[in-house]
Amino acid sequence: MKQALREFGISAVATLAFAILVSGAYPVAVWAFAQVFPREAGGSLVASEGKVIGSELIGQNFTSDKYFTSRPSAAGSGYDAANSGGTNLGPLSKKLLVSVKDAVADYRKKNGLKDDALVPADAVLSSSSGLDPHISAPNAFLQAPRVARVRGMREELVRHFIEQHTEGRDLGFLGEPRVNVFRLNLTLDQYPEHPVK
Repeated sequence: MKQALREFGISAVATLAFAILVSGAYPVAVWAFAQVFPREAGGSLVASEGKVIGSELIGQNFTSDKYFTSRPSAAGSGYDAANSGGTNLGPLSKKLLVSVKDAVADYRKKNGLKDDALVPADAVLSSSSGLDPHISAPNAFLQAPRVARVRGMREELVRHFIEQHTEGRDLGFLGEPRVNVFRLNLTLDQYPEHPVK
């Protein structure tokens, strides 16, 4: 009986300690951390003329040729945060192979590339979340001639904007350098169109 009471006491203390930690201390710590970075905690929303037009953390579907194209998305009908997820197709899936082959052909055609030009993987494969706002720098540089031509800008200037918006590896060694498509397209929209006559 003594042993049972002792075990019950240990269990009650452990339950109470975890309840305080998980239901009290942790939420307070997260809230306090969010106060240090209010913009990021609020979703890194971007507003234009008083209206929210997007988030720097969630990709968007840019279809006009004057914009850099985001990474493909398999989240719902595309970039749907409520249906975040990838295709879940394996490397031997015929459906995946056909969709990648079609996406490579479309990418080459849209960007005026040769039929044998190498295409970055992030240009034709969706991320595991389907919400990735970034593309690789090589992907962005392959799109630069198209964007420059449609906007009537010098290609060197568009490449300069890509370099300005290229983010390095996290902590100096995690991941690959990447470009936030939403930020880059916003910068281009702020630049006058057809400045080169």
